[in-house]
Amino acid sequence: MDVLLDECVDRRLARHIVGHQIQTVPRMGWAGKRNGELLSLAAAQFDVFITVDRSLPKQHNIAQYDLAVVILVAISNRLADLQPLVPRLLAKLNSVKPGEAIEIS
Repeated sequence: MDVLLDECVDRRLARHIVGHQIQTVPRMGWAGKRNGELLSLAAAQFDVFITVDRSLPKQHNIAQYDLAVVILVAISNRLADLQPLVPRLLAKLNSVKPGEAIEIS
């Protein structure tokens, strides 16, 4: 799967998401883009968008995007807090569907 990490997610998490093509918002040159525009850009090139922004599904109709959204729910967005979620993330990545938003905690 082609996966995009939001700029609010520690980029070092990418090395733990094995078996997938990982890119970050800053590396794509999309840092600072508003969520609606970012989701549109991401949907054109990626299968999954990973964020820690829990309000994203409330602010945007995720079903309109050809992209799955995975929200990591942790105490903070620090690598030490996100890394324990990786096994559950990896288990869900292949089954999450475009237009769907799921939380992993």
